[in-house]
Amino acid sequence: MRDICLALPTNRSCGPAIAAVGEEAAWAAREFGVRVHLLILDSADAATRTEHAKAVADLPTAPGVLVHHLDEEQQRAFLRAAIDRARAGDPALAAAAGADRLLALMLPDTVSYGACTNRAFLLAAALGCSSVHRRDSDSSYQWLDGAPVFPVHHELRSIGRRAADAASGVTHPTLDPVHAEKPVALVGSSFVGELSVDLGEIRALDPALYEEVVGLWAPADHTPEQRRELVADSFVGNGTAPFTHDRAVLDLPDIWRIDMCNIALDREVYERVPLPPATDTIGSDYLLHHLVLHAALPAVTHNRNIVNHYTPERRTDAGFTAYQLRFTKFLLSMLYLYPVYDAMEEAGGALLDAEHHLRSAAVAEAARRAASADRAENHRRLAVVDRAYRELGGRYAAFADHLVPLRERLLDEAQADIEAFALLVDAWTPLVRAARATPLDHLGPVPVDGSAPVRPDPARPAATRPAAGRSAHDA
Repeated sequence: MRDICLALPTNRSCGPAIAAVGEEAAWAAREFGVRVHLLILDSADAATRTEHAKAVADLPTAPGVLVHHLDEEQQRAFLRAAIDRARAGDPALAAAAGADRLLALMLPDTVSYGACTNRAFLLAAALGCSSVHRRDSDSSYQWLDGAPVFPVHHELRSIGRRAADAASGVTHPTLDPVHAEKPVALVGSSFVGELSVDLGEIRALDPALYEEVVGLWAPADHTPEQRRELVADSFVGNGTAPFTHDRAVLDLPDIWRIDMCNIALDREVYERVPLPPATDTIGSDYLLHHLVLHAALPAVTHNRNIVNHYTPERRTDAGFTAYQLRFTKFLLSMLYLYPVYDAMEEAGGALLDAEHHLRSAAVAEAARRAASADRAENHRRLAVVDRAYRELGGRYAAFADHLVPLRERLLDEAQADIEAFALLVDAWTPLVRAARATPLDHLGPVPVDGSAPVRPDPARPAATRPAAGRSAHDA
């Protein structure tokens, strides 16, 4: 039986999301005959984890579904075992990075959108899964004719299949026949609803400042017209129109219409190249979109958009400050990511070997080169953010004050993040190999198939549990 991983990282209360994703898992198992590992990576506090454990216990009987609800202590135990195994079996890795350093890249002490997904990738490898299907805890499904619209419908029709064979399962097979023998590496769609980044208030207050601030993430050499086009396409997903009928395009991926809340990746992608483990940086989990595109790997872009919504925490002053800081670091990260994207585009087909496998060394080398970029552009970005936010006034001006003493640290962190990514790419192959050989019995899978469940204890001693919300995705 084919195993797949349906992953839900969270650091917030999300009982309804667990129920909804559980329903998608049951539907996938029933309709496609796969075994679904519903992987909930839980970085919430003890009380919230208890709520989540109850949500798992309340999932209806579903043959072919196994739930793995793991807190950070359990994730750390698995990672430590896999890292130790990888270093023991690879002297070069052992010499390049200590176990604590690798563990910090996989489970940092603050929010990391890339790291939480990388943990899902390693756990999927350990579970023997052929693909990872990622959802977010601040989103829900659209409905049509009284039933939820599940993205897994398109994902399992195509992911991992030879493109020529997947063509019959889409509405628009427009892929160049030269790529027909390659596997479908990515299947995805976007979202409808609120902006994916908390900048809607700026757009409402001052559209010109919104364009200037959002335009900061464009490449420095963009023309004004290119910058305006980028701003118009940024963070809006697929708008607000409801789902009415299926449309699925087999081609190279339309990365502007695929978001990480609504994506499936084939193991041939995520077992070869991880995501950047940048901390407190939105958008750090999108590198594989670019890699699949520039390597000319087939993908399916469909229209089963997920509904994005903002959680109450984002409306608080603390939530506002935290998110604006992550947006600022996102702007700074582009100084280093664009050279990596450019190197991928230049390499093109050379990113693949004769068997259509990704060459991870090329990505690591591009990241190492990018780390030496001149910081002048990032100084300019910080200056524009400071001026624009002060013009907006109120809590934006307060955030500008908050940012002033952090500037040098943030500049250093942005460079350190790309260096950490290069290190992790080098380490990734032995880590994946070790993950496959790391026992998972102690992680307590919860079968949702009518058999007796073996559930993890949701109330672990506080003294041994890390702080809440440390490394989960919360975009």
